[in-house]
Order: sequence, then structure tokens, then C-alpha cells
Amino acid sequence: MLSIYRLLQFEQESEHNLKKKKQYGKVSIFNAGGDLSARWYVYYTFRNPENGHLERQPNIYFNINDYDTLRDRNKAAKLVKESVEAILANGFNPYEKETRQELQLPPQEPVNINSAKTITEAIDFALDIAKKLQAESAYPDFKSRVTQFKVWLVKRKKAKAKMSEVQSIDCVNFLNEVLQRTSARNRNNTRVALSSLYKILVNNEIVKENVIEKIDVFNSRPTKNKTFTTDQEEKILELLEEKDPVLHLFVKFISINLLRPIEVCRLTVGDIHLRDRVLKVKAKNQPVKTKIIPELLLKDLPDLSNCNTTDFLFTPDGIGQWDAKEVNRRNFFSVRFKKIKDAIGLGTEYGWYSFRHTYITKLYRELRKEYTPFETKSRLMLITGHSTMDALEKYLRDIDAELPEDYSNLLK
Repeated sequence: MLSIYRLLQFEQESEHNLKKKKQYGKVSIFNAGGDLSARWYVYYTFRNPENGHLERQPNIYFNINDYDTLRDRNKAAKLVKESVEAILANGFNPYEKETRQELQLPPQEPVNINSAKTITEAIDFALDIAKKLQAESAYPDFKSRVTQFKVWLVKRKKAKAKMSEVQSIDCVNFLNEVLQRTSARNRNNTRVALSSLYKILVNNEIVKENVIEKIDVFNSRPTKNKTFTTDQEEKILELLEEKDPVLHLFVKFISINLLRPIEVCRLTVGDIHLRDRVLKVKAKNQPVKTKIIPELLLKDLPDLSNCNTTDFLFTPDGIGQWDAKEVNRRNFFSVRFKKIKDAIGLGTEYGWYSFRHTYITKLYRELRKEYTPFETKSRLMLITGHSTMDALEKYLRDIDAELPEDYSNLLK
């Protein structure tokens, strides 16, 4: 039987041999006590084959210091640390000249802190960027659709699932649920929002590709505002003049000046240049749009001489200041307009754009009395603001601006 001393000797030899096999020490992070102005790095020790001592190896900075928040820099440092540990565990030896291929290690992608963001972190990050990029009127709808997508993903994935782990089929399933719950049009609008979301995610290296671009757009028939008949137009204008003069003027900027409702809401006194008979306003497709003010509208403008240039042309009480988001200002006047519509029995198929359609139709038909179709459209483009002839022609077809003459004689 072995004595206890022999057993102790055997145990010590085993421990010595185990320590001898350990070629590297603990991989650590230097974070300067959380000081973001200092350089952070990862470091480790490795056994020098010549003297058998664990020696400090060169600091590894990689891209850790590219991040300027404590949370992100900690994540970046942790990812570098884990990568170094994996490389060492797979047999890397800084004292040997073996290549990565000789060690048969898998390709190592650069450490990317953004690709490690969870679904919630990634989408919240993208929403913050979108808020600075999108128009104030467009962002609320975008945020609503993207937030629904985030909630849907969180319910179906692990609590800390990465955004980079979301697959194309997840997006397809979400859009299918939107389709079943609402309509093809709403599903397509949600798809547009998600595509914009993924563009931000790709640009910030959170995901590798925009998977939404591969998802088809469904055919849908959008609901469009109808053109007013002559009787309808006369009734609604009479009621506006009698019941709501402020809204009556609001409508004239849409019908006579052919502005969009949101553009009318943006108008300030400083945007109206009476001497030059023009107005300047931020438009949908350009930073500033300049339009003439027709005499028909110019004579109906109120006295602006004693107003501040920053006063809005339209508020609940007329010209003045209004501390409200432009989307809320537009909604306010939409509610007022609905009351007028309801009073004469007009349904949802009639709206602000019915005025635009009606007056462009009038302009087109009057111009056609004197000019060829091409000349008519060329002149009309200057008035409507369409950027291409194709866009104007499609619009005119949609609103049935051109009708044939009475063809009864052809049927006799």
C-alpha cells in the first residue's frame, strides 16, 4: 500500500504538470476606471518558452476606443476579450510564427459592437436617428409601425435576442399578420417603414443586409379623394364662407395655390412676399418651394402689416403664434373641415385633395380650349409643381381631367 507521503508527492507532481501545460494567463480588460478619455485595452500573459515565465504581451486596442459611451465601450472591450480567449484556447502562440490557416481556426470577423445590439436596443437606436432625418409629419407614423414590429419581435424571440438574428421569414410573418388584420395597402405602408428601418440598421452595421427589399409589394387599390361636382363645390364653398372664414381661406391656398394641407399649415407671415406676389414654403420634395400668389387669392389675404414674421397664417384664432407640432396643426384643421363636410353629407371619399383635383381639372380643361395637349401639360406643370411630364400625365388620368366631347352623333 502506498504511504500518504507518496500520494502527496504524486498529487504535487500532477499539479505541477497541469500548471506546466497552462501556456497563458487570464485575459483582462484595462478600463481606466471608466475614464472614456483614456485608452482602454485588453491584455494577457503568455509563457515564454525560453524561461518558462508568464510574460505580459502587447496591449490589444483593436476598435475599443471608437465608442464614446461607457455602455458601448464596455461591450466592445468584452467582445475583444472573448475573442482573445477563443484564439488562445484554439492554440495561438505569440512566440511561434504559425499562421491562422495552420492552426485551422475559423475566419475571425472584426469585432462590431453594433452587431451585438439586442432587438430593443437596435430599433430604439434606429428610431433616434430617424427622428433627426424624417419630417416631423412623417415620423409619428414611422415610429408607430416600427414600434409594433419591435413589440412583435420581442414577444417571439428570446429576451436578449440580437437584431442581427432576425431573419427574413420573421419580417414576412409580421407583414402577413398586418395584412390579415388590416389591408394590403396598410401592409405595403408598413413594409416601406420597415425598409427605411433596415436601411438605418445596415448603414450602422447592426445588420448585414436590408432583407425587406426582397419582400414583394402587394397590389392594392388606394382610396383616392374624388373630384367635386359643380354643385358640391358651390355648396361647400358657400358653407365655408358663412360658417368658417378662416378655414375658407385655408381651402383657397389648397385649391387656388395648389398647396398641400401640411404646406398651408407651415405658412408664416414671413413666407408671404406681397411685393413680389410670391410665397415660399417647405415642400414635400424640396427644401423651399416658391409659388406665385394668383390675383384671385391675393385680394383675399388679410392685412399682414402689423404681424410678426414668425406668426403662423393659420391658427385656431387666425394669424398668430401656435405652439403645436405641424402634424397636430394639420389634424386640427382636418377636424374642422370634417364638420363642414358632414353638414352637406359628403363622405370619406371627399377630402382636402378633392379641392386640388377639382381646380387642376378646371385649369386643364380651360387651357385645352386654346392649346394642344402637350402645350397644355407643359403650362400646367409650372402651376401644379409636378417634376416630370409622366407624373403629371398619370395624375391627370387618375382624376379624369380630360373627357371626350359628346359622341352621341357617332351613335346615330
